[in-house]
Amino acid sequence: MNTLFPNIALFGRHDDPRVSEPMLDMARHLTKRGINVLASDALALEFPAQRMSESELCRNADLAIAIGGDGTMLYASRLARESETPILGINRGRLGFLADVTPNEMIDSVDSVLRGEFSRDSRLLLEARLIASSGEETVAYAMNDVVLKRRETGRMVDFSTHVDGVFVNTHSGDGLIVATPTGSTAYAMSCGGPIISPELDTVVVVPVCPHTLTDRPIVIPARQAIEVVLLERDETKAAITIDGHRVGTITPEDKLIISAAEKRITLIHPPGYDFYGILRSKLFWGRDNRRRNE
Repeated sequence: MNTLFPNIALFGRHDDPRVSEPMLDMARHLTKRGINVLASDALALEFPAQRMSESELCRNADLAIAIGGDGTMLYASRLARESETPILGINRGRLGFLADVTPNEMIDSVDSVLRGEFSRDSRLLLEARLIASSGEETVAYAMNDVVLKRRETGRMVDFSTHVDGVFVNTHSGDGLIVATPTGSTAYAMSCGGPIISPELDTVVVVPVCPHTLTDRPIVIPARQAIEVVLLERDETKAAITIDGHRVGTITPEDKLIISAAEKRITLIHPPGYDFYGILRSKLFWGRDNRRRNE
């Protein structure tokens, strides 16, 4: 068929029946529409598809469809970053702010996208460089957040932050979150950070359980680099996690530099996408929570 997306990759947890059934339905529907469906060769579901390794999927796809929760969307974003393949999310998770299409709407929504009826949403990515005292660097990319957090239960961590080389503060507490607008509705929000419209090129820096209650979240331009250094204490160590995945340990001899990545993630939304409507729905704004299951 004549479409902008002749090759579509499917992502999802095949061992979850809430995901596997919509994946099968979607694969069959796309095949009937003349789309070349791509799937991981490790995917244990039987449907017509061109099989390949997950690392190759997005390089060969014009569109990725992620079926699941925000974790699936984040996983797809890691695979799609280099190829800049756009992602459409079908929500089968719990809360979920990234995958905005419901299973009941998915066939109609995908058909709209195939007809060219959609909007593109460019999302900021963060590049985190953990530079060891030896000079060795670990580089990772975050769509949601970069988190420094204490390792020893019951012990605070002390650390300092600089923004564009200018000293900001010395912090004590459980850690620090540096979040994109996408990640502002995740861990950062639970720690008192603001919700940021995804259209803004900003980053929010949120202390986690700060020892000083006046140590508050700060929103800064995404173009400004953030440097975090752990301060010396007995056996001080902290873990660094990127979108919930641990990437390393930082010591007082190391430094963490967080900046906007050169590439971004493109999300595809069918007609009717409404960011504020999603917030109202997910956060139960305007509802009596005591009666929300009625």
